Amino acid sequence: MNGQNDVSPSAEGIAASIKAAKSGGLPPVHLWNPAFCGDLDMRIARDGTWFYLGTPIGRFELVKLFSSILKREDGKYFLVTPVEKVGITVDDAPFVAVDFDATGSGAAQIISFSTHVGDIAIAGPDHPIRVVRDPQTGEPSPYVLIRADLEALIDRKSFYRLVDLGAHHDGWFGVWSSGQFFPVIPSADLDET
Repeated sequence: MNGQNDVSPSAEGIAASIKAAKSGGLPPVHLWNPAFCGDLDMRIARDGTWFYLGTPIGRFELVKLFSSILKREDGKYFLVTPVEKVGITVDDAPFVAVDFDATGSGAAQIISFSTHVGDIAIAGPDHPIRVVRDPQTGEPSPYVLIRADLEALIDRKSFYRLVDLGAHHDGWFGVWSSGQFFPVIPSADLDET
């Protein structure tokens, strides 16, 4: 024995640990670097549904709690507390942007996204929008950075609304927010459709 706890990590244990440590606002997961404890049978589906042991987690408060201790390192996702770090599976992005508000127009436009777990991110230099197109189908997958290397997939209805706000700039069709232009598709590709 090496003196470490041989108990496998559990969602219940992690939830209890973080509730005890939480003091309002998002926990400082960027400051926590505990030893890796193993993988947890937890998965975030592309639609934002969290699963534990293959079953959807139905309690919003629990999902919100877990989302607050999510961390990404070297392309992998972990739930982190001051004393535990467990790996989880994320199908696409850990969050889903389910709505946005837009004020102003053109380069003065401000777009504020809301996620399915209540995070708010104002698109701009600190929260860029990016669009990845499937090489086979051309289908776009739009994302916005929410916090610390964690993105939200922008849901379809919100993406269609974003396109309605779009403009052409430097050979691209895209959207402005916080004085920054975020390209969606080359303008020439729009002429072909």
